Amino acid sequence: MTTPFIIKGKLGTLNAPAKVYLVRGMAITDSATLKNGAFELKGTTETPVTADLVFRRKGRLTSMYGQLDRTRVFLEPGTLLVTSPDSLAHATLKGGPATTDYVRLTESIKPIIANIQAFGAEAQKATEQQRQDAAYQEQMRGKFEAFNKQIATSYYTFIKANPNSWASLDALLGLQMLDLPQYNTVGPLYEALSPALKNSPQGREYGELVRGLKAVAIGAQAPDFTQKTPDGKTVSLRDYRGKYVLVDFWASWCGPCRQENPSVAKAYNEYKGRNFEVLGVSLDNEKDRAKWVKAIQDDQLPWTQVSDLRGWENEAARMYQVRGIPQNYLIDPTGKIIAANLKGADLRATLAQLIK
Repeated sequence: MTTPFIIKGKLGTLNAPAKVYLVRGMAITDSATLKNGAFELKGTTETPVTADLVFRRKGRLTSMYGQLDRTRVFLEPGTLLVTSPDSLAHATLKGGPATTDYVRLTESIKPIIANIQAFGAEAQKATEQQRQDAAYQEQMRGKFEAFNKQIATSYYTFIKANPNSWASLDALLGLQMLDLPQYNTVGPLYEALSPALKNSPQGREYGELVRGLKAVAIGAQAPDFTQKTPDGKTVSLRDYRGKYVLVDFWASWCGPCRQENPSVAKAYNEYKGRNFEVLGVSLDNEKDRAKWVKAIQDDQLPWTQVSDLRGWENEAARMYQVRGIPQNYLIDPTGKIIAANLKGADLRATLAQLIK
């Protein structure tokens, strides 16, 4: 059953052609021209869901991309008040339970966001020589990953404390962009959500992800797969039974993957011949076959590389619930998954404990 919502806003004293748009997904569902700063948007929703308000001072919205003055809101039964002296970026939101919880969650991570912005401003001062230095690049990646983990931890804490909140389900969905989901972490949080949340369209979709993650959880037997190398040789994961193997999902077009490749190569060169192998699985497409082969050569990756060249539809990637790359799974000699998403120094430290 759908229920109505109203968004009432006030952005200073702005007038036409200034306009605010309501965007759900990538579709504009409503818009309003400002009159003395005031605007009103209406619609209906089956369950509380998030959407974007986008402000255009000159009126026209021609693209959803780039730097836009926008704010994220919860659409839920009742009235949402949006107020700001100048822009949506600085808006205050007041509404129903979902909005109240969402505001609490966003407030909890503001100190982390401030630290990220301060660090980013400091990083802009780096010299070109520093930016080209591999150690400096790894340090930067490590720092930003640490920030992402801080945000993810805040989200996990909120979700655990608020299992009946629509903001918790939204946070679980959003976490996929911050912290590649692992069953041992998100499974218990999802199971604790209220029936209403789990039975919603978004909840059912996330439930499918959780069931898929359970099949590749730490401690599970790694699902076998077979794909081909660039020269057409057939390789199966079961060929590596009896060794530790890092299944490394990546692609030639993935910048973070290419930045991580030197770290994987460092670990490989240190432990090759000591019961350890790497199996690269590329999410390149058939049309990018040449780029895949060139990236292997350019990044000097000596281990076996395979792909079915179906991009994000790669069969092994779907089997392992890969939602972002780089992503990896460490599998022991018995074929059991023992770790996931090991990067940089963490990968080498884990191998040092396992391989004496």
